[in-house]
Amino acid sequence: MHYITAFLATLLLCAALVLAGCTGTPAGPAATTAPTTAPATATPATNNLVVSPTDVVPENNLVSVIVQEKEYNANIPVVFDGGKGQYLVKSAQVTLYRSDGQVITVPLGIRKGDVVNLEGTRQTDRVVVHVSQVNGMTYKVTDVLSEYRTR
Repeated sequence: MHYITAFLATLLLCAALVLAGCTGTPAGPAATTAPTTAPATATPATNNLVVSPTDVVPENNLVSVIVQEKEYNANIPVVFDGGKGQYLVKSAQVTLYRSDGQVITVPLGIRKGDVVNLEGTRQTDRVVVHVSQVNGMTYKVTDVLSEYRTR
């Protein structure tokens, strides 16, 4: 009989501990350390000039887009170069992040050899290309810096 009382007391104590742990307030908002003076979506224009990794595209869906060297007049030619997944491409868009803070997005043709010319600056600009396919997926296939060449 003494064992049953000890067992029930232990069981009651464990239940009390479990319930006490579940009645606390959530620590979600108190745990954040982000400053409240600046919104999280605000990013300086200089951060737009940092390249990031491109998406991993399945081998059968691969396409190539070539960002050619910036010309002397700061023109940046971007060429759709085709690939295994060329016929799966629904659309392509090129985004130019200029060093002066402007962001320009233009469509790129989806036939091999289609070219779009972007008006860059006489400094380093960033070119990002996204390709949307008929299966609904969108991939970032190119993310490069385009430097102004001097002679």
